[in-house]
Amino acid sequence: MKKVIVVDDSRVVRQQVRAALAELPIEVIEAADGQEGEATIRAAGNAALVICDVNMPLVSGIMLLRNLKADPATKDVPVLMLTTEGHPDLVREARQLGAVGWLVKPFKPNLLVEAVKKLAKLGEVTP
Repeated sequence: MKKVIVVDDSRVVRQQVRAALAELPIEVIEAADGQEGEATIRAAGNAALVICDVNMPLVSGIMLLRNLKADPATKDVPVLMLTTEGHPDLVREARQLGAVGWLVKPFKPNLLVEAVKKLAKLGEVTP
């Protein structure tokens, strides 16, 4: 089963993401801040996708993204930013660092589900 790691300092947001993704054939793993998220991602070893907030204590989402993309062991893990931030400079920075998408909170569950299906490569049709 594919692993999707949700890194957000809001327990409520993590629960909302988990609820939105409940019908997908994935294992959702939660982390409460960027520092815990980085350790969780490394421990998972084969995450299909990371969904990450920007503003978090200890290690921000941008710093987490930077750290993941700089490490050969995690550089290929897709990272979707899910945040209240929408400033074009932040979006641009995240994209330049390697984020594969940016969703603004409050999010629409159906849009998150579609993004996760695509980015985690769920339900691909094989010939």
